[in-house]
Amino acid sequence: MTEGVQFGRPAPVKRYEVFHTDCPARAVVDHVTSRWGVWVLISLRNDDLRFHELRESIRGVSEKMLSQTLRALVQDGLVRREVEPTTPPQVTYGLTEFGRELGEPLTDLFDRITRRLPPPDAR
Repeated sequence: MTEGVQFGRPAPVKRYEVFHTDCPARAVVDHVTSRWGVWVLISLRNDDLRFHELRESIRGVSEKMLSQTLRALVQDGLVRREVEPTTPPQVTYGLTEFGRELGEPLTDLFDRITRRLPPPDAR
């Protein structure tokens, strides 16, 4: 019995206007593709790391830039920050589900690039 039921087109899914400067998705893209954002996501792809472990894994990043990058990625929901109430506090960073999802193509890109480059001793 379908009396009174109207079938129509489903409402269109509203998409973000990523080319507009005020689009929230654009800010996330900027954070992910920033100089250090990519390296944070790749570094955290396998394990959670403490701040100094993360800094050691990303050569060349300053503490200030790593802190700023982590703050932005945590705010975007890509990285989670866990603080253990010890003295001094132990802070561990890991990828959220969203962060893992975005990290997959970055890892694939990284792997493709390194497969195509000549071996380090051949350069």
